[in-house]
Amino acid sequence: MATELHVFAVPGIPEAKGGDEPGVLIADAIERAGLALADDDVLVVAQKLVSKAEGAIVALADVRPSAQAREWAEAHGRDAATTEVVLRESRRIVRMERGVIISETRHGFICANAGVDSSNVAPGYVAILPRDPDGSANRLREVVERRFSCRVAVIVADTFGRPWREGVVNVALGVSGLRPLDDLRGRADRHGRLLHSTIVAVADEIASAAELVMGKTCGLPAAVVRGAGQWTGRGTGAELRRPAAMDMFR
Repeated sequence: MATELHVFAVPGIPEAKGGDEPGVLIADAIERAGLALADDDVLVVAQKLVSKAEGAIVALADVRPSAQAREWAEAHGRDAATTEVVLRESRRIVRMERGVIISETRHGFICANAGVDSSNVAPGYVAILPRDPDGSANRLREVVERRFSCRVAVIVADTFGRPWREGVVNVALGVSGLRPLDDLRGRADRHGRLLHSTIVAVADEIASAAELVMGKTCGLPAAVVRGAGQWTGRGTGAELRRPAAMDMFR
């Protein structure tokens, strides 16, 4: 296990727009700040930056709400166009209750509003999740590694709510260059008892640590976590999604 982690935000990253290369924006900001990346650093990047750069932004004026979206929006004081985008981005509706839509996205994430979000987006627009978060993380990693001539890992992260707990936490949507899970099953604890079910979501924990220095209103969409090298390697964010057959709450 890591006994020390160093986490710092990357300042000075400009607002991303369609066609930008996220890795270039972040690498330029790192250099302007007089910082550098080292082998085994983990770069955590806000999903919103990636979505903007990939054009995963929807103009609400172009959305024609369905009857279902209009009825739900009227009943719960929501915007009908935004509700329609949520429905379109959902593969399955888990629950619609008390003005909240919990759905399964096309990727298999289960979250509020299918990840559709208007925060930190220009008025009249909403952001949707990247189509392939693992692919986005992999492309970003390749750009950054070329720039700094070192081996890094990348997490594309977003904040999700949690059942049974208040507050949101950052979780990993896309992963590249990192083993997202640390399987401790079969190992003994300090008393010699074997662990039978403990699998640590390392990528989510690293993403959450990074969010503490990124914030939601600070204009800091990327951070570096240093000291997590023991978990670097091959892996994807898809490994974090629990198979339906193992999910007791579906």
